[in-house]
Amino acid sequence: MRSAHGLLAAHMLPSVRAGCSRFILLLLSCALLGSCAAGPRHSGFSGGALRLDTETVGRMRHAAALKRAAGVAVSTVAAASTIALLAPEVLGFFQNDEEELSRLEVALLECVQRAERDINAERFGHGAPTVADCNAVVGVDRCGRPIYQSMELGNLKHARALTCMQDILKELWPGPVSIEQRYRFYRHAKVLETVSREEEKRLLDADCAEELRGTIKPDVVLHADRKLLRAILLLDLKFPCPADRDPKWTEYGHKSTYSGSSQGRIYQEALGGKALMLSPKGIFE
Repeated sequence: MRSAHGLLAAHMLPSVRAGCSRFILLLLSCALLGSCAAGPRHSGFSGGALRLDTETVGRMRHAAALKRAAGVAVSTVAAASTIALLAPEVLGFFQNDEEELSRLEVALLECVQRAERDINAERFGHGAPTVADCNAVVGVDRCGRPIYQSMELGNLKHARALTCMQDILKELWPGPVSIEQRYRFYRHAKVLETVSREEEKRLLDADCAEELRGTIKPDVVLHADRKLLRAILLLDLKFPCPADRDPKWTEYGHKSTYSGSSQGRIYQEALGGKALMLSPKGIFE
């Protein structure tokens, strides 16, 4: 006959074994999670897929939450991201999380739409510029060329929108960003180089920008990594005047180095990636 202690031990043994098994599984799970957290961080493409470390993903989601709390209109997420449709490779930057990309997209569009509303209100009250307003000559540049009000309004709206977009991109885009960076592109040699701000100013002051022939200046270049001469996405802001017109890429004239090509095509040739237009009406190829 077993003692009382023996009976108690026999009764408890299955429970002890089950508890030990759960404890061992817990330790193994912690070890596996720790090894994942300590694994290599990816900042570029690997095997054709772009991956982000958990710290970057967490920062992006935290930033999105901050933007929502700050009142930026990112809570109204589009059912499907236009950028994801037109430039699907960008989704790799967001671990294929289309909702996060949509938050960035909606926030950037809000910057453009707000700039359109605010500048029009400052210039025209609650109205919008008419065809006559857009075609009105408001001055001449130092080379004697007319400055149309549409050009002046476009410059003001660009500056206002880009200031807003810089803050959004700083929080929600995990890679480097170039804003209004001028490049010199040697198309036939497939060579691209940056033009410094100082050199750009000197060339502009020299001879009415003739020395800048063959250069390009996208509004926003989103880079996949620290190779700042390559893009994953290029965004150009367009503010048609009057506003009911669709945005369109500038077509280079016969005197241009890029005669017969559009602005967007040259951007893509020079920097790679996808070039898109952002306007108050939406996103366009």
